[in-house]
Amino acid sequence: MARIEPHRHSVGHCYRCKTVVEPNLSRQWFVKTKPLAEKAIAAVETGKTRIIPESWTKTYYEWMYNIRDWCISRQIWWGHQIPAWTCQACRRMVVALDTPDVCPDCGSTDLVQETDVLDTWFSSALWPFSTMGWPDQTPLLKTYYPTSVLVTGFDILFFWVARMMMMGIHFMGEIPFKDVYVHALVRDEEGKKMSKSKGNVIDPLNVIDQYGTDAFRFTLAAFAAQGRDVKMSEKRVEGYRHFINKLWNAARFALMHLDKGYDAIDTANISLQDRWIISRLNRVARQTAEALDAYKFNEAAGMVYQFVWHELCDWYLEAIKPVLYDENASQAKTATLSVLWHVFREALVLLHPFTPFVTEEIWHSLPGTEGSIMKACWPEILAPGEDPAVEAQMQTVMDAITGIRNVRGEMNIAPSTALTVVVQPDAPLVGETIEKNSLLITNLARLTEIRIAMDAQRPKAAATVLIEGATLFVMLEGIIDFAQEQARLQKEIVKLTKELSGMNKKLGNEDFLKKAPPEVVAGVREKHAAMLEKQHALEATLARIQAMME
Repeated sequence: MARIEPHRHSVGHCYRCKTVVEPNLSRQWFVKTKPLAEKAIAAVETGKTRIIPESWTKTYYEWMYNIRDWCISRQIWWGHQIPAWTCQACRRMVVALDTPDVCPDCGSTDLVQETDVLDTWFSSALWPFSTMGWPDQTPLLKTYYPTSVLVTGFDILFFWVARMMMMGIHFMGEIPFKDVYVHALVRDEEGKKMSKSKGNVIDPLNVIDQYGTDAFRFTLAAFAAQGRDVKMSEKRVEGYRHFINKLWNAARFALMHLDKGYDAIDTANISLQDRWIISRLNRVARQTAEALDAYKFNEAAGMVYQFVWHELCDWYLEAIKPVLYDENASQAKTATLSVLWHVFREALVLLHPFTPFVTEEIWHSLPGTEGSIMKACWPEILAPGEDPAVEAQMQTVMDAITGIRNVRGEMNIAPSTALTVVVQPDAPLVGETIEKNSLLITNLARLTEIRIAMDAQRPKAAATVLIEGATLFVMLEGIIDFAQEQARLQKEIVKLTKELSGMNKKLGNEDFLKKAPPEVVAGVREKHAAMLEKQHALEATLARIQAMME
């Protein structure tokens, strides 16, 4: 094992460090680091310690391969004082754990302790084991050393991480941690480093007061991609506050119907939407666990966000409302309630690492739960497990509903107006799926009727919706005034074209692009892109209207 050898320089040429020492540096203490660095390098090269993302290993190696002796002394008032005493009689230096009473050479009691203090990074380098009772072999140290993971910023990779590696291996004979996760830096919304002088600092306490702790935490997790900094803006936090509100409202809805916990799911009586949400939960739980194990926090947050908002709240809760509001205590209703309880419970567990406060609050209101959600196990596979066939069938149903809703929106048809739809499937299986779930499609798409016709021809005055495996014809005769709708669209397109023309002139003006603030130019470009997209959508709708008038 390499020996740590702190020493004081003599003025002039130091024979140990091979450096020229100026008088004002003659009091510094150094550690020979090359033998320590070699073992710390080997630990990363052999994979005993991983640096994540792996790209940061290059920075680690560059520092360690070119390391110099480490100055561990600082001439400041505070810090851990160096345990060295100088005899004023014979100038003997004594290094000891306990304060010596006499000089071991001459017996003098006139001993003066070194006034320098240890470098902050030297003290910090001992942190993985000194905080757990070292040098004593405490039960805490035996249990938790080496630690699992160190989370840190790239800017102290060599200041702190490398030094902890050297000290841990030297004193403990083992690496201090198995993984080093280098997190992103939080910058302002333009990607600039936050600075009080620039006035672009976002005070987290103010953000928390305004939007809530959970929304702030989720924002940081959602944008914490490996190797990329987080561009923070209050607008993004506000967006995730809407997500927290969505979860809260979903919980209120679910708790209106759940009056107990369920030991198991009644798989014999569950519907397509029940089987689908179970399959999706199982898949998301597995993928989220894999992402967290790989320190891909943004991917984990994104998957849970998609599942909770768009699949659980937007689709599943809407799909089961007719069943839940059925006054008859049927087997189907009981089965759906068992699915709702299990899925909502597991969704809270998935969300808890990102939004601990709101999930804890809801957890205690959910029937059938005990203790804190922090003690809950990670979701296990619910029967009937992941089912790609069920997910494909439900996707067909959702595509049909979405397509019909898009027609309603494009044609400016009121939600209260019921529609008739004819489906021409390309394959019998798609037709069977739509037919079996026609009640679900009718409820969510607000239809009076949906018919399956293998040889259907496009009816007059019908909007066409293409989904995978089928063509849907949405009957519009008697629903809208085609001439009036054509005139409205043409008028809106003309107005939009004039506005786009003005923007094109502005964006083509070199003086504007050079003199206007970057954020103003970016705002104009963003607005231009949005208006152009709207124009294309209006033109496409107009073309459909004109085709139906022929």
